Amino acid sequence: MNSKKLLIVSRSFYPNNSPRSFRTTELVKEFARQGHEVTLYTVRDDEKHAEFAEQYGVTIRDLGTPVLKQMPTGIGKLSNLASRAVNRGLQLLVEYPDIELAWRVKRALKNESGYDLLISIAVPHTVHWGVASARSAKHPIADTWVADCGDPYMGQETDSFNKIPYFKYVEKWFCGKADAITVPIEEAKEAYYPEFREKIEVIPQGFNFEESAPAEVTYSPNPVPTFAYAGGLMPGSRDPGKFLDHLVSQEQDFQFILYTKSRHLVEPFLTRANGRIEIRDYKPRKELLQDLAQMDFLVNFENNTSVQLPSKLIDYYIGGRPVLSVDGRAPDRDALEQFLAGDYSRRYRYHGVERYRIENVCAKFLELCEV
Repeated sequence: MNSKKLLIVSRSFYPNNSPRSFRTTELVKEFARQGHEVTLYTVRDDEKHAEFAEQYGVTIRDLGTPVLKQMPTGIGKLSNLASRAVNRGLQLLVEYPDIELAWRVKRALKNESGYDLLISIAVPHTVHWGVASARSAKHPIADTWVADCGDPYMGQETDSFNKIPYFKYVEKWFCGKADAITVPIEEAKEAYYPEFREKIEVIPQGFNFEESAPAEVTYSPNPVPTFAYAGGLMPGSRDPGKFLDHLVSQEQDFQFILYTKSRHLVEPFLTRANGRIEIRDYKPRKELLQDLAQMDFLVNFENNTSVQLPSKLIDYYIGGRPVLSVDGRAPDRDALEQFLAGDYSRRYRYHGVERYRIENVCAKFLELCEV
């Protein structure tokens, strides 16, 4: 394989704990392992990133620390409600505070050139906007620009609010300038404007299966059914309400552990759960996988959309435990009770897992250089 000169732009990177951070981190590590020359622009943390850069032989450059901040939470119910409303309004109207990234990316790339492949990673999509602003026929930066989109922008279906219609012109602008757009699943293509679907390629989240596999974990059944969920929750989408309502009505003992920051959607059920539900904060991914591998089974709350697939399912696969996949709108009560009884015959069935291997994911990106 010929060595390529690669430029990656992403706000999210190690040691942040998010799917987009993981996307960036695994791509950087694997491209470097394969012998490519990798430069990353991100919000640099000198203390942590200098060590990372030396360990993996990559260059990490700084987009700069964002200056724009959300309005702080107010004191008191009304003040808190007002600050949340202002923050939400600014985000909907002008993508505040993420709009700052568009300017920072544009400024960072003005002196960059000579790359074979440029990959910009969203969210936020303002990263793509910055690349589109910096790139021109006279200053292409790289032979090929790939805009990697984890979730759709105008076509998203998991937020409570739709994007304001004038942003469609921004999305069409950057989609028109990108040489390729990548999405994690085939169904996500439908969330983009028809005129750009021919340039959309499906490249899923990439995982180093060997590096991620929990070390020295031997599963044995827990004294009571013990299961876990890891990730964000949201009303109307990954909504646990109906599932938890049925779960706490069970008379048998169990332990349900949720690694989430969405405490407000779980706390109303804690009293009725009588200690059987526990909320924990996020933890580093390797530690989390160790925990998941010791559960009797794992829970996935479905997105209720065909255009977004949670990457946690591959983490669950690596953890090696059966998965109960839950439609939050109408949970299957019989399936839950079967799992609680130790019958996992209705577990989630994985298909095509090999395409998630990071080696195969990087190969798909490199193929776009040849198009």
